[in-house]
Amino acid sequence: MQLSVLDQSPIGAGEDAATAVAHTIALARRCEELGYHRYWLAEHHASQSLACASPEILITRVANETSRIRVGSGGVMLSHYSPFKVAENFRMLEVMYPGRIDLGVGRAPGSDGVTAAALAYGNRLGVEYYPTKIRDMLAWVSNEKPYSEAFGELAVSPKSNTVPEVWVLASSPDSARYAAYFGLPLSYAHFIVPEQAAQVIQMYRAEFNGEGGRAPRVSLGVFAIANDDPEHVDLLRRARELQRIRRDQGKQGPAATLEEAAEYPFTDAQLERMRTKRSRQIVGAPDVVRAEITELAQATGADEVVVLTNTPLFEDRMKSYELLAAEFGLELS
Repeated sequence: MQLSVLDQSPIGAGEDAATAVAHTIALARRCEELGYHRYWLAEHHASQSLACASPEILITRVANETSRIRVGSGGVMLSHYSPFKVAENFRMLEVMYPGRIDLGVGRAPGSDGVTAAALAYGNRLGVEYYPTKIRDMLAWVSNEKPYSEAFGELAVSPKSNTVPEVWVLASSPDSARYAAYFGLPLSYAHFIVPEQAAQVIQMYRAEFNGEGGRAPRVSLGVFAIANDDPEHVDLLRRARELQRIRRDQGKQGPAATLEEAAEYPFTDAQLERMRTKRSRQIVGAPDVVRAEITELAQATGADEVVVLTNTPLFEDRMKSYELLAAEFGLELS
């Protein structure tokens, strides 16, 4: 089983976006050294807690700072954009970093309704156009004629000898069906909807279009934090729950600090919710985290696990990826 990284470029308390991006670059370098397979960058808009609004741009820097690890989007929210422009962007990346670029696409807004409208700026197509966008984007990124007749023989430049590896991101059956229909790899967000993971992945495999000898491939996106100090593990859980409480209250901003988490007077109801939400995250000692990730991968048949780790302190995030690499026996470079 391969192990990869999803980085949302979180902004820590007292930090700014520039610091968050610097942490992303440092973590990417280290994860390549540790033996992780790919490094994906997320897209979020109008966020005060996550720094990356444009994975295409950050991919360029991360790929330039590394030499072997695959780098990609996790993902580009295709619903907002022209599939022609997305194909151009990723063909350009492929020309610069051949054989290393992944294009992960999703249909979630990655924002609120006002932000989504601002991104579209009057040119918004409904979600019902998403399959057509995927079809045209696939054609353009692969040097083929677009599906939509209105574009005739229009081809994307620049030309490249290799093409980006395209993935469909999903947290629902509908998005997984698109991956199956187009014969594309599926990356399922267990950290968003864990209870449907096995069922949706099974459906994807059953409905997969294997035309041309293609075979289904699945990566599972999990939220995980590994730490060898039990007291610190509890504090990390509390900090994550406090951040969720603030978000539910409409309070935007950087991650809650460990000190704030330690002092916050959680109610019984909030503590109970923290316990019930643990299925969305794997937090604990390195061997416990490894065992739970392995069990999840076996239960869902995932070929790869993409690990998302957000913590108040960058040092804890780096340490978690280091501990997991050691537990899984990844090969250091």
